[in-house]
Order: sequence, then C-alpha cells, then structure tokens
Amino acid sequence: MNLITKFLFLLAITLLGVNLVFAQEDRFPYKKPVAAETPVLQKRTEAEMRIMFYNVENLFDVVHDSLKADNEYVQGGMRGWTYDRMRRKLLNISKVVIALGGWSPPDIIGLCEVENRNVLYGLTLDTPLEVFKYRIIHYESPDPRGIDVALLYRPDKFRVLYQSAISVRFPFDTAARTRDILFVKGIACNRDTLNIFVNHWPSKFGGASATIPKRNYVASLLRRQTDSLLVVNPNANILIMGDLNDSPFDESVSKKLQAKMDSVDLQYTDLYDMLAGAGISWKKGTIKFREEWETIDHMIVSRPLLSHTTPHGMHIFDAPFLLQDDDAWFGEKPFRTYYGAKYIGGYSDHLPVYLDLKF
Repeated sequence: MNLITKFLFLLAITLLGVNLVFAQEDRFPYKKPVAAETPVLQKRTEAEMRIMFYNVENLFDVVHDSLKADNEYVQGGMRGWTYDRMRRKLLNISKVVIALGGWSPPDIIGLCEVENRNVLYGLTLDTPLEVFKYRIIHYESPDPRGIDVALLYRPDKFRVLYQSAISVRFPFDTAARTRDILFVKGIACNRDTLNIFVNHWPSKFGGASATIPKRNYVASLLRRQTDSLLVVNPNANILIMGDLNDSPFDESVSKKLQAKMDSVDLQYTDLYDMLAGAGISWKKGTIKFREEWETIDHMIVSRPLLSHTTPHGMHIFDAPFLLQDDDAWFGEKPFRTYYGAKYIGGYSDHLPVYLDLKF
C-alpha cells in the first residue's frame, strides 16, 4: 500500500466515524456519540500550508524523571497513568491531527504540555502519523512539572534554517521557572521565510491577579524578539502561536505584546491577533471554565504574514468527537482525558486551532 493509499484509507476512517483503534471508547459514558467532522475538504497546493496549534493536556510518559514533579503521571502514580492510557492518548492526538488536516495532514504543528521527546517519538512514529514523516523540534525547559512546547513539521513543506529555545527568567521572582519560548525559522513551501514562536505562558494557578506580572513579562520579552526581527526586515513573516493563558483583551496580549484586534490600517511593526476573525464569543472558545468559553490559544501574525491569509483565516477546530455534554454548566465542553480524578479517555481540555497560509 503506497503513501497516498494509506492516507486516503486513514481519512476515510475519520470521516465515517469508524474507530478501529479506539474500540473501547463506548465504555466511557462521557463520550458524545457523534461522528467526527473535518474542516472543508480542499486539497492544498504546493504553495499552501496548514499550521495547527494544540495544547494536548498533560502528555506524559510513564517513567519518573527525578528532576521533575511528574509523580502524578507515572506507572502506579495517583492518576493511575499506565502505558495503555498513554498509548490511547497518543492515538487520540493522531486522530485529531488527521481529522483537522482535511485532504492532507497539517504541515506544521505547534504543541504544548508535552513532557519530553519520548512522547513525541511515540506520536510521530507509533501512530498513523508515522506515514507522514514528521520531524521534531523540542528542547527540555525548566518547567517544574517538566511540560514543554514543541514543533512538528513536514520537511517537504518547511525547511528549517535556525532554531532556539528562548529562556524566560523573571527578575522579580528569580526562583520561579516556566516554559521556554521555542523559536524556529525556516523556508515555507520553498518560497518565503517564516519565523515561528511557540508559546505556553504561565498559568493562573495561584490566582489570576497574582500571576499577571509573569504573563506580562513573557509578553514583553516576546515583543522584543519580534521587534528585533522587524527592525532587520520590515517584511518579516512572523507567526506567534500558543496557549497564552490570557484572552486577546488582557493586558499581556493587548498592551505588552501589542497584538491588535483590528486588521485595518496595520503599520509595518504591528501584530494582528487572528482570534479577532475566528468568531470568538462567550459560547465559542478554545477552553471552557464553568459556563464560559475562553479564548486563550492564539495565532498572532505580523502584517506581512497577514497578506498570505485573510483576517478570518484562523479557525477553532470544534469537531463533535472533541466535545461532550456539559451536565453541570449546560451546552458542551472539551472531552478531556480526566474528569477530575476520574479517567474518561478523552483528548484534551483545549480545542486545537489552525491557520491556512498561501505563499
């Protein structure tokens, strides 16, 4: 079976809602029994690419790392994490990637909440994604729990020129540690340079107000990075993607990063938050807290990169198989791996986002 035949077979399985590798899902009552949906199927040309970002929520292996606080997610730990559960989560993520890709899988995938390179090898080499030959960019960050950001890419659509991990150190809290910012520069579609920043900003754990200075600091650090690129090249194509743990209207995004919500009359140094055109509202977002949807998973572009898409070019992938009924707060919510302490075998507490570009 050649590569094209394999892919069409996998796509057919996704579209029909046939779940050969998830045969045990019916045992979990929180799964919404609705067939999967995919984005509009339109085959991409050599000049087009689809970029995806996904917070995969605690993608850990089962081995304890003595340098990390990963005890919850080890064999025999309090979460009841096992190799089979890890394997199921990897297969779940691969299903999301294939469904989101449409006719072909995403060309670039930004990820956060991955523990290490081992789980990335599992995702790219031991699931149906293996046929697409994704390559991995990952650095171990100083996050206390050991969760990192990473980038997967298809070398036929993206040629890496440079990569680095941008360290985050808070001058007002020198003991605190968080995720690095991953920077990758490459040639997209053999046509133009693309600069990518993959982010996972500090969470609101410990209080939203108390943690504002940390997110503001990371936003300012990132803004300095983008400014340095734009000073050298005002036409730099820049894409910022990630879980920023803040909405487009919060201070970190709107004032420190200076990401605008209006695509009209952008200056050459301006950044535009693609969430503005993604139809965000109180009942549509990337994560749900009680009755409210929040939009904290962003794709932010420089003015030159906006010319390769449209102000409405970003989408939230909310296929039915990623959702479950929300009995407590009504409507729907993301179908996650754990419901409190109970394992239910879902995907993530976040919905993925994606952006189509044409060079």
